Amino acid sequence: MTASARNNSAKSARTLDEARLAILEAALPHVPFDGWTDRVIAEAAREAGVDAHQAATAFPGGAAEMIRLWCRQMNAAAEARIRAADLQSMKIRARVRFGVDALLEEAGPNRIAVRRAAAVLALPQHAASGARIIYEMADTVWRAIGDTSTDFNFYSKRAILSGVISSTMMFWFSDDSENYADTRAFLDRRIADVMQIEKVKAAVSSVTSKLPDPLALLSRLRYPGR
Repeated sequence: MTASARNNSAKSARTLDEARLAILEAALPHVPFDGWTDRVIAEAAREAGVDAHQAATAFPGGAAEMIRLWCRQMNAAAEARIRAADLQSMKIRARVRFGVDALLEEAGPNRIAVRRAAAVLALPQHAASGARIIYEMADTVWRAIGDTSTDFNFYSKRAILSGVISSTMMFWFSDDSENYADTRAFLDRRIADVMQIEKVKAAVSSVTSKLPDPLALLSRLRYPGR
């Protein structure tokens, strides 16, 4: 068997996950010029040597599905970066800031591709995928910095941080400052806003916890002597 034949055989033996990653890797250099399109996916599959059957089944959801795979890769890299940091020496605000900054660091080399991805996900048919991707980014940050909440706070933290991440990304797309200093200042302001909201919530919770339970009061009125 020739070297070329062995190479082709190895490519044909790829698992579907391996084929998906190979297509994504081949597609990324084309995205800044041609966008996230089915044509780019098809051309990338040919470049990566993925066979026709795997190419047809790799991304049944089209560009939005490929974008989600890419974002999960960046999330994983950002999570590793966060977990390697000395988080114990940071307050929660600094941890959140560091986490979002890690996402930006991972996305930085491909800013045009990220901007094009945002344009795809802004389309009505991909709105759910876009929301899920931002939620996964927020979840990545909270888990990596050690969040252990399991109650309603679990969801509220991720919903609030999703808003911070999406607004910061939108600002970042047009930021021409050195080392994205303006974006980081914007991020600091958004996190400060969130921390202020959390302080208000904590104060309200402290006050309401000292008030009588209205259900218990009603129960006593209905069943005196209980």
